[in-house]
Amino acid sequence: MTKREKEFLFELLETPSPVGFEMPGQRVWADYVKKTADAVECDAYGSTWGTLGEGKKSVMLAAHADEIGYMVKQITSDGFLRLDRLGGSDSATGRGRRLRIFGDKGEVPGIIGNTAIHLRSDLANEKAPKPHQLWVDVGASSAEEAEGLGIRVGHPAVYSDGPLELNRQRVVSRAIDNRIGGFIIAQVMKKVAAAKRKPIFQLVCLNAVQEEIGGNGALMATHRLMPDVSLCLDVTHATDTPGIDNARHGQVKLGGGPTLTHGGANHPLVIERLEKVARSKRIPIQHEASSRFTGTDTDRIFTVREGVPSALVSLPLRCMHSVVETADLGDVQHTINLMAGFVLSLRARENFHQTL
Repeated sequence: MTKREKEFLFELLETPSPVGFEMPGQRVWADYVKKTADAVECDAYGSTWGTLGEGKKSVMLAAHADEIGYMVKQITSDGFLRLDRLGGSDSATGRGRRLRIFGDKGEVPGIIGNTAIHLRSDLANEKAPKPHQLWVDVGASSAEEAEGLGIRVGHPAVYSDGPLELNRQRVVSRAIDNRIGGFIIAQVMKKVAAAKRKPIFQLVCLNAVQEEIGGNGALMATHRLMPDVSLCLDVTHATDTPGIDNARHGQVKLGGGPTLTHGGANHPLVIERLEKVARSKRIPIQHEASSRFTGTDTDRIFTVREGVPSALVSLPLRCMHSVVETADLGDVQHTINLMAGFVLSLRARENFHQTL
């Protein structure tokens, strides 16, 4: 990873883009991608894509731009805020954390309170707090004072934690899910653009909004772009840390390469091609099973109109939906190489349709 690429990744991770409020991050992504893409566009809700090449058919690489967060649900008479979740925020990790709240007058810092251990009466039976039990202090003593800071019900917030490196091999941050996906597809476009042989399929890199609440952005954008084949890129649970039951959750290792998911939305012929590319380029891959759905944008992409042959490629991630999400930089590079190899492997007559 070059210095500029790392700067781009860290800028993406730092830039708040909670679900439904993704445009700050989308602008960072678009500014980077437009240096390589032939065109960069955005739809009504903010899903953003870059295109490269003029092939009659198109291949779409889809990531999602949004991150989990919170939303102000109530301002109490004594100036505290109560919260609701944006996406799958884990309120068990919330107490004692710093927040960035985005109000009408700009960013407002706050903290999610944590009552001192000395004052909590039933420690033996404590349970994780529900989202509505979290309270936020912004330094106000009344509702009017909090509102004077530009805060109202409906404003979004994210944790303050940004990126850091572990042992020069791993990156830790909030919002790696799935800002790392936007980074990867941008690097795939760069790699494809620099290849000696130009892609036969037009390449479309989509950074979709609202995945964390059901894949709305991917659905809208796919209906508009209607690619001939799609790879959806997201993160998956690395299950190699203490306390995880592999019999229930499968076996995925951080540093073991990207995973391919089998079943449901994942078209067998697209998977077969990804496996062939991985073998030819000696890219390590891991495998996951999907019995009914993937829980990613793949589920919304593959059913659009008459169907889009699709496959889910996932980056292993530890501590998902926390402020210490951890990814391996070797896995990131292997994922870039796999997806770029897939794009460059496509031939004009391919359609990935099943035949009788």
